[in-house]
Amino acid sequence: MNKIPITEIGPSEVIQLFFPVSNFHAIVVVDNTALGPSIGGVRVSPDVTVEEVKRLARTMTMKNSVAGLPHGGGKAGIIADPRDPKKEHYFRIFSQAIKDLQEYIPGPDMGSNEECMAWIYDEIGRATALPEEIGGLPLDKLGATGFGLAECAEIACPYAKIELKGAKVAIQGFGSVGKAAVKFLSEKGAIVVAASDTRGSICNPDGLDIKELMAVKEEKGSVIHYKTGTVKKCEELFLTPCDILIPAATADVISKDNVDGVKAKLILQGANIPATLDAEEIMHKKGILSIPDFIANAGGVIMAAMEYAKKSEKEAFDAISERIKKNTKLILEKTFNEKTLPRQAAEAIAKERVLKAMAYKRVS
Repeated sequence: MNKIPITEIGPSEVIQLFFPVSNFHAIVVVDNTALGPSIGGVRVSPDVTVEEVKRLARTMTMKNSVAGLPHGGGKAGIIADPRDPKKEHYFRIFSQAIKDLQEYIPGPDMGSNEECMAWIYDEIGRATALPEEIGGLPLDKLGATGFGLAECAEIACPYAKIELKGAKVAIQGFGSVGKAAVKFLSEKGAIVVAASDTRGSICNPDGLDIKELMAVKEEKGSVIHYKTGTVKKCEELFLTPCDILIPAATADVISKDNVDGVKAKLILQGANIPATLDAEEIMHKKGILSIPDFIANAGGVIMAAMEYAKKSEKEAFDAISERIKKNTKLILEKTFNEKTLPRQAAEAIAKERVLKAMAYKRVS
């Protein structure tokens, strides 16, 4: 696990909330607010930890900074089963607890969605990625993060010596981000050869029919019911021969334990912190280009910030395309010119902006 120490950037607040009567516990981390109030998702999982939320909050600081957004980084975790029928009750109690924490603006994350954000907004009037019926730009429905991944791929492929049209793609995590990513990548000519969810993976080197795959997932609950392909274990997806691998689910799924089996030429980090630092270093030495999470998957938070600023859907998509393409090119030029890891190049750019903003703040 990659620990996040206290640094000159943050975290500024780490808050643990206990609700013994309702039998759940939550964590909020505000990492940095020099650029503006922090935006970050609410993760719902029985396994989420303080350390994970701190790492995710730091990722949001980097993501918002490098995307040029007027926001800092924050994150929250509700330690509960996302399928619990009392989920709305949990969210409304959590919302009241953070009502006065004005420096944190919640958004959706793993285990939460637009409906959850509507509950928060109803309680405290502060949330992003709201349902369109109450004036939001629905990130999942519009596929903001997946769209950004496809835009990132367009710039990154030449650096990885890949032709995007005809490139073979494997995607780990066929949820809202994964489905949107394969839709937009397919429109650019890529071929999806493997996909996985919590029940297993389906692989076909000749390609999967995206519409059929989505229909099977919707109707039967898992990609493993797709008829023409080989069903494998979830973790076997990482061994798939492909050009582009997209981890789009949970944290630390690519580690020193499985990185040697990765055969892709390009990794687009669709999830937050999906690879450990040592795995990224190993991939770099092997010549595998890995685009950091806060560059590749920034589409969602860019759209969330556009919504918060009352921008239109078109303005949001234009902002995602322009900013992700620009930042992907910027960090890859720095990576190749300075012979450094993509994450190190991206963090240097993001940190510089945060530190400059912090210099304008009054020191108490």
